[in-house]
Amino acid sequence: MSQRYAASLTALLALLGGATAFVAPRPVQVRDTSSLQMAKTIAVFGASGLTATECVYQALANGDKVVGLTRNPANCKIPQGSGGSKAGEPYDDPNLTVIGGDVTKKADVEKVFAEDTIDGVIVALGGKTSDVGETMLTDGTKNIIECMKEKGVKRISVVTSIGTGDSEDQAPFFFKVLMWTAMKKIFTDKNAQEEAVAASGLDYCIVRPGGLTVEPPTGVINVIDGEAGSIARADVAQFCLDSVTVDDFPYIGKTPCISSVGGTAWVKDRSKAARGEAE
Repeated sequence: MSQRYAASLTALLALLGGATAFVAPRPVQVRDTSSLQMAKTIAVFGASGLTATECVYQALANGDKVVGLTRNPANCKIPQGSGGSKAGEPYDDPNLTVIGGDVTKKADVEKVFAEDTIDGVIVALGGKTSDVGETMLTDGTKNIIECMKEKGVKRISVVTSIGTGDSEDQAPFFFKVLMWTAMKKIFTDKNAQEEAVAASGLDYCIVRPGGLTVEPPTGVINVIDGEAGSIARADVAQFCLDSVTVDDFPYIGKTPCISSVGGTAWVKDRSKAARGEAE
């Protein structure tokens, strides 16, 4: 095994051994992008979303090809966090293919796998249930899984949320209240989505980030066992990309909760700024 994830793996092993109730965070490093690292083709579903656009941007910066699916191709633009002065500009990269479509329609999902040989898949779907339906995450992810199996693609990274599955106690109390009330439908869908991925037989990583921001990447990605902190979407994207490109990634078959800042002071930012919108 390379040294890339040695620190994080040490933390994971400590957790599995039940040594403590909270494993000290360890940073995760970006994958090797030297000339010896072969370029890959990454499929990104929900490609115009705030986290997904970070995945697109960083994958292209790594020299990889990207095939994206989104309901709104015109919204797939350079992200605020990693894009710097180019944020908000349209892409002009021959390594990017953006397909307009609906992930709940298998025929649209099949288009992503039609031409290029996909090496890894990132699922970063989003949207209000009133707009996309109450089972979009689960239905769309099942379509993706079916297409992956048909094409022999094994690696998949799925972005869900802190509070899903067995991570409920890692969410702050006020966020739990939202999960039980205003966000109940979306969390029902997220939990069903996770169950579909866990039962898929694929080499999966279910990524549960803490409070999301659109800040520039910090390079600090902590896999934690305590209350979730905040994390830039750019850092989540790095973790997702590593999970589908790094051969010895240590969280395959796992559901890591990640944050860059410890959880004691996390307050979910629901402002327009946190969504990359003008106030």
